[in-house]
Amino acid sequence: MKRKLGDMTLLEPLVGQTLTNLIYTYIHGHIQKICKDCFDSSFISVLEKWLQTVVINWLRKIYCYDTSGSNKFAVDMFDKKLVNYLYNSYTKIRIDQLFNIIIEYPESLPALEDLRLCLPRTDLKPLLTKKLQKAMETRLLHPGVSTPDILTAYVAAIRSLRILDPTGLLLETVTQPVHQYLRSREDTVRCVVSSLTEEGPNDLAEELVRGEAVQVDENTPVDEDSENWETWVPDPVDTAPSKSSTFRRTSDIISMLVNVYGSKELFVNEYRTLLADRLLTQYSCDTEKEIRYLELLKLRFGDSQLHYCEVMLKDIADSKRINQHIKQDPEYSESDVPISAMIVSAQFWPPFKEEKLELHNRLVTQMEGYTSAFETLKGSRTLCWKNHLGVVDLEVELADRTLNLSVSPVQATIMMYFQDKSTWELEELSKIMQCPPTILRRKIGFWQSHGIIAEMKPDVFCIQEDVDNKDNNIQEDIFVEDYESESAMASAQDQREEELQTFWSYIVGMLMNLDTLPLDRIHQMLKMFAFQGPTIECNLQELKVFLDRKVREHQLIYSNGYYKLPK
Repeated sequence: MKRKLGDMTLLEPLVGQTLTNLIYTYIHGHIQKICKDCFDSSFISVLEKWLQTVVINWLRKIYCYDTSGSNKFAVDMFDKKLVNYLYNSYTKIRIDQLFNIIIEYPESLPALEDLRLCLPRTDLKPLLTKKLQKAMETRLLHPGVSTPDILTAYVAAIRSLRILDPTGLLLETVTQPVHQYLRSREDTVRCVVSSLTEEGPNDLAEELVRGEAVQVDENTPVDEDSENWETWVPDPVDTAPSKSSTFRRTSDIISMLVNVYGSKELFVNEYRTLLADRLLTQYSCDTEKEIRYLELLKLRFGDSQLHYCEVMLKDIADSKRINQHIKQDPEYSESDVPISAMIVSAQFWPPFKEEKLELHNRLVTQMEGYTSAFETLKGSRTLCWKNHLGVVDLEVELADRTLNLSVSPVQATIMMYFQDKSTWELEELSKIMQCPPTILRRKIGFWQSHGIIAEMKPDVFCIQEDVDNKDNNIQEDIFVEDYESESAMASAQDQREEELQTFWSYIVGMLMNLDTLPLDRIHQMLKMFAFQGPTIECNLQELKVFLDRKVREHQLIYSNGYYKLPK
């Protein structure tokens, strides 16, 4: 029957499409079976071999009726069609799994290599772009995913998509929504900078250690690598001319993260704040490690950007030396409260968090003695103490136990006052310490959690010598503030407000001299005189919001597009 249909050239018209559909279904099912969720092996050569030995051999048996050679032409046509379908089907399956492939990089490198070989033989690059963008938006870019996880996925995407497309065009297209989303998150810069200086295995830290200079500005000319000119590949014809080919090809991971914001200064300022926080809250901070990270960052961002950080680290080394000199001074007597000071150059450090605190007299006396010794050593210089910053090592001896704790100055002051008197009213202690009652109650909660202080009745606290005392039960539901997790630096919002207030003094001076000025003129003059040092420039819109607030506070008058001072 098969031979007779073949002789009449009816076999292909009658059963060709049915055979094609049957084989397509079989091939797709086989690919799904062996390849789905398996990214650590390459399957292209295996599938091609299977297609020839199983599917094509089976077709040859069907078309073996003719010895004249016409059946060979039919099988060859099927062969080309099926190989093309194999590549398309395999590529579509990998595109559907591409988000998971990216997340599992570098273990998924074989799957990426397969996909890189398949894309030029198919017309599925637009489908890949569309589906991957959709997968990232639905699985990554929403409030349920933490910023460090988004950054981890973003770094994996950079490395993975560069394998698929070395020109960087695919990467630029797919990650554009990620850029916009990261820009909208307030903690993105802090997470990036923290990752850069983190101990242990970390993608960004490894990238930093490589020590390659970063190209942040896409307009900066970069010499082409003449050694690899033979392997150079031109950009695709659909490349947008908005960014240079050299920039896309040479940008590394850190430079791409910097370009999310387009400002090196933002990253440098965030690093400066984190460094200051570590130096002020971790008194055993490894300055050698910090110097090593600083040198690596200088390769990326330049010496001038990180000069302030160099001074901060120098302050730490100088403080250790000054402490040693003062303690060896015979005129300086150390009481039962030994002090070591960290002496910082205020103009080089970020703004500190401001809190009002009156220390215990014993501490004040010792600090005055230290200041006198410092003035003797340094001549015309003196010290301005930040009472709320620092760490105090305490040994608390009670009737049934002894505790060794490292606490903040406010918590140490609380305990010293309870050493003078065993019972205090909240309001009374608040006035002596110059600390608001709400904040003081939260600080006392630390000692309540350790069973050292108990609240006898509302707003009355006393020392609890014995934890087994039935009358003074330890409160289990007290909110405990971990002082180590508190930042010693002012928040970004507080810092920004302080910067704007600095600009305000310039604005007042301008208006006193020139009487009235429009918004754009004020902004231009600030750019000339006020936007200096490690501060972020104030854009026109932010300046307008600030000036409008001053108008509402009756510190400015706005009329016909001009600002002036009230008479």
